[in-house]
Amino acid sequence: MSGSKRKMTNSRKTVTGFLFLACLLLAGNLLADAAKTYRIGLTAVILTDQTSFLKEWQDYLSDRLQHPVQFVQRQTYQEVTELLLSGDLDAAWTCGYPYVRHRDQLKLLGVPLFNGAPLYRSYLIVPATDTSTRAITDLKRKVFAYSDPDSNSGFLYPQVSLIREGIEPRHFFSKSFFTWAHRDVVKAVADGVAQGGAVDGYVWETLSRHEPALTAGTRLVSQSPLFGFPPLVVRKDIPPQHFYALKNALLKMSSDTEGRRLLQRLNLDGFSEGEDALFDGVAESVRILDGIE
Repeated sequence: MSGSKRKMTNSRKTVTGFLFLACLLLAGNLLADAAKTYRIGLTAVILTDQTSFLKEWQDYLSDRLQHPVQFVQRQTYQEVTELLLSGDLDAAWTCGYPYVRHRDQLKLLGVPLFNGAPLYRSYLIVPATDTSTRAITDLKRKVFAYSDPDSNSGFLYPQVSLIREGIEPRHFFSKSFFTWAHRDVVKAVADGVAQGGAVDGYVWETLSRHEPALTAGTRLVSQSPLFGFPPLVVRKDIPPQHFYALKNALLKMSSDTEGRRLLQRLNLDGFSEGEDALFDGVAESVRILDGIE
């Protein structure tokens, strides 16, 4: 065989080898996509029948994605954030505070719409029997309930509110503690275990619909400025096809009957794409808190 023919034969073998390898990789990717389960992290939710609801939502998203969906529940934002950053979750419904803290590694998947906008507030509440408190500064040497150290509405905002008044938060209250759930902040205040508390306004408003007897035991003292609603986020390295599949499934929930029914149970109007600017207020609070720590 001549040298030119041998070269052509070797070239064909090389090309064939590359094509075979490419086919194997493509087949592997297709098999991996076919077996894909979307794992979505959640912290404690406020619904009375949360097990039933989450099963219905899982089934709904699984049907729209044509892949299984698994909700992974943890008690704290930190636990959910760590699972997401380590690759053990595909997405997470978290808070604006951890999102801002890890914005170099995360991106927005969707931001819920509450009362028609991707916004919410932090509420300062006291027992209904307290008719004199007008601001957080009136709670000096009282017992105060926070929800979670990674919560904007349940920790960051009230801390920064005190700092802006020239007050060192760690020495202001006689005692403060974390309940690890916004609903439990409301319960602690309603039961008189705490003389004040900071709670997600969306949670308080939703509880007032589903458990009015609970919120009736509290009085709303003040509301924060508007912040970006706690978002659903993913790692920046998520495969694009998975990112867009999840995003579309959320954005389209308000477009069909079953999706709207589930949104109604969440007391939400839908999901929006959102934008980073929504969380500028949270980022400013983080800078203020970091400035004194």
